[in-house]
Amino acid sequence: MPDHHVVVVGAGIAGLVSAIDLARQGLKVTVLERAAVPGGKLRQVMVDGAPIDSGPTVFTMRWVFDALFADAGLDFDQAVRLAPLSVLGRHAWGAGGRLDLFADAQQSHEAIGVFSGPDEARRFTQFCDEARRVYQALEGPYIRSTRPDVLGLSGDLGLGGIATLTRLGPFRDLWRALARHFHDPRLQQLFGRYATYCGSSPFEAPATLMLVAQVEMQGVWAVESGMIELARALARLAQQLGATIRCAAHCDSIVIEGGRARGVVLTGGERIDADSVVFNGDVGALAAGRLGEATTRATPVVPKAARSLSALTWSIRARTRGFALTRHNVFFDDDYASEFSDIFRRGRLPAKPTIYVCAQDRDNTTELDRPERLLCLVNAPARGDSGPFDADEIESCRQQAFGLMKRCGLEIDQHEDHCVTTTPHDFERLFPATGGALYGRASHGWMSAFARPASGSAIPGLWLAGGSAHPGPGVPMAAMSGRLAAATLMADLNSTGRRSKITIAGGAGSAA
Repeated sequence: MPDHHVVVVGAGIAGLVSAIDLARQGLKVTVLERAAVPGGKLRQVMVDGAPIDSGPTVFTMRWVFDALFADAGLDFDQAVRLAPLSVLGRHAWGAGGRLDLFADAQQSHEAIGVFSGPDEARRFTQFCDEARRVYQALEGPYIRSTRPDVLGLSGDLGLGGIATLTRLGPFRDLWRALARHFHDPRLQQLFGRYATYCGSSPFEAPATLMLVAQVEMQGVWAVESGMIELARALARLAQQLGATIRCAAHCDSIVIEGGRARGVVLTGGERIDADSVVFNGDVGALAAGRLGEATTRATPVVPKAARSLSALTWSIRARTRGFALTRHNVFFDDDYASEFSDIFRRGRLPAKPTIYVCAQDRDNTTELDRPERLLCLVNAPARGDSGPFDADEIESCRQQAFGLMKRCGLEIDQHEDHCVTTTPHDFERLFPATGGALYGRASHGWMSAFARPASGSAIPGLWLAGGSAHPGPGVPMAAMSGRLAAATLMADLNSTGRRSKITIAGGAGSAA
């Protein structure tokens, strides 16, 4: 099908991955990216002459990319240099205490025993066992497959998977599930943070999100030269396979003719005809008519109340003192529930935020005696389309966050000209029609697994890829959505009748 032309709108991870899979199968592919470089949310900010990763910073589920490159006849290790992290994360509490989690589960078990006592260490092992069972139950039927419905997922899970979710409590939220495992509220906080990985509150997210513990136990890596190197490697592969990538090419509208997608029109009036269009942007932009009135029926509107978390970030180059940072660090305050009440119920920046710090010049052993690159992030409400936050509110949140780090022992020698602040309003500008939401729809309630749109939209010839579509947000999941969009498009081209469910090969337990 070399004459079938696919236009991919957006060169984020999902758009690049879909371009790779489509190009290697012989289709003509053009990728359009409004920014100056590929990457989407994998973005860097220049601060004091240094590039700082200011989007996703955690690399997991490498098997997704191993399989992608293997299918193209290449070795992922030759394209991107990774360093495994022995310390998954360093956690500290303003009220006292510090705990590292390790890639080695036995080390984590021992550390939790010292931190919270032998009973909590035993409960941690039981928690890991349950997280592994949940992950194994859902990886094939959900993560690697086209979006199921309730009955379809029940059938795909099989008796073992159904039994696993039944024991977990399918209607239980993550926070209550964690209370069954841990008596130390600090451990509830630590593992409850997994809900924020998909932009959600642990008090409303489904208990199945405990599977993130298993994802991290499979490995966390640092990407040499930053996460942007992953986007660069994907772009190179797409081009090697014949895809064309055009940056600084802003798609103004998607052309719908004869009831199906027929191309795009760029800002300035250039029309690019296509036989299919893959949209790698937030689905809210389609529903809001940002790509033309005709696309509003492509996906349901995401209500503002259903939006996921946004963020308030500080990209900093500075010296640090006191607290021994590792690559990934989290600082907790003493009132976790108030953080999510402030964000999701009151629509304001949290008075007692949790703060995540990615120290990008640190590896497993690094000690630094020079300015280093830091991304500091607190969760925020996605109301960036309602106007910018008041400067006093932002400053108050900053003082709370940096005050918490100081109570935990970390001091950052900040200089105003060595710091770039990004607000939900800025994220709305970068990713329109989201309000600054970084993860699409929040994963709140057990039905949220079925709320994200599938790869196919309601408009023939228009396909969806990205963190706001199935299977969800995060670098590997966005990549999987790109693979599913490409596979679904190819199945549609080859269809002679009713399509069967599509499952992408590979998986954490495979040889890929």
